[in-house]
Amino acid sequence: MKKALVLSLAVVLGLGVASFAQTLSGSWDTTITIIPSPVSLGIDSELIVTYAVSGWSFTSDTVLDEGGWTGQSFEVGGALGAFTLGSTLVFDPAGATFTSWEVVGGVSLAGVTFDGTFVLAAIPAGETDVMFEIVAAGTAGLVDVEVDVTFGSLYLDDDGLWAGVDGCDFDWAGVDITVGFPFCCAEIVSTISFDCDGFVDATFAVEGIAIPNLPWVSIDALLTFVTDAKTLVLTPSFDFGAIACFELYIGQHSTAETSGILTLNDITIEGIGLSCTIGGVEFYGLSFWGEGVNVDKPEILGDYWEMYQITTTDDGCCGPFDFTIQVFFDAGVPGLLFDVAEVDASMSIQIATQFTFSTGIKIMTAGPAAFTEWTLGFLVEW
Repeated sequence: MKKALVLSLAVVLGLGVASFAQTLSGSWDTTITIIPSPVSLGIDSELIVTYAVSGWSFTSDTVLDEGGWTGQSFEVGGALGAFTLGSTLVFDPAGATFTSWEVVGGVSLAGVTFDGTFVLAAIPAGETDVMFEIVAAGTAGLVDVEVDVTFGSLYLDDDGLWAGVDGCDFDWAGVDITVGFPFCCAEIVSTISFDCDGFVDATFAVEGIAIPNLPWVSIDALLTFVTDAKTLVLTPSFDFGAIACFELYIGQHSTAETSGILTLNDITIEGIGLSCTIGGVEFYGLSFWGEGVNVDKPEILGDYWEMYQITTTDDGCCGPFDFTIQVFFDAGVPGLLFDVAEVDASMSIQIATQFTFSTGIKIMTAGPAAFTEWTLGFLVEW
């Protein structure tokens, strides 16, 4: 069992059934400021990725600057029967800590509207506090009635940050939320857990990953996130269907003795990859925890053990537009949210038939010099 972190998947969540339309969209907004004298460099970059399915949307918002990874939040919104639901989860990447979790919901019954808001947040004193507010409103003839009930002492201060007193109120202990949703060729079951101290963990489970040429054996995968680490556990099982968009890196241990006898030992699964295309956007995820002895380690990982990539190609104003974002994860680095170690992004656009412009940026999330490089290029053909 190996630790590491991921922005992932955290980046693309969904809810619904596989037969419904899915879309993967987003934006990358970056401003780079260079001052020649004295030499200084400023970067403001925000990556937003949204996965939508069956009327639900799941969004990841990542903020980077020249100092590294400075902000991370996840949002979800949709309808469940007559209820409208929304949730926002915020982390502090610099300290690999939980910041706040807010859930809002509403329903209208027989002319009466009910709205609820639940907030669990870390407050400046270093503890956590909760707030739960219920609002009911309705009209009877000429009479308007509204009831607003609030539990807990959390409030927004003048800077828009949650503040309050130490400790959880009204004996709130925790909550587990489980959802099932399609992603690429897989059916994923996800559970997110909170207790009085904040975010506990988030898990993603996939069953029935088939192994080529071994149709009677398949693999179940369980991915578990905590704020500064991640574990991935594979468990063998039986009688599942064919592989679609998964790729397994399978190693065969063997020993050759001086007598010439070749002994085949354990078969190990040392990596797993997932790739699919959703509405013209290509998603690729890869985890490899082997030593590269029995099966070659994919070159795209470099010194890291896991990466996620989003790629899109579309028509620009004058020619093809290409965009790629990659996130790499290290293993067991203290103090890094999800062990995110490197973020690479690049784009190119053909402005004219003979002229193509390209740019790229690489940011390391740890170390005294988080910003690594920024490139500008162009190609002229005639």
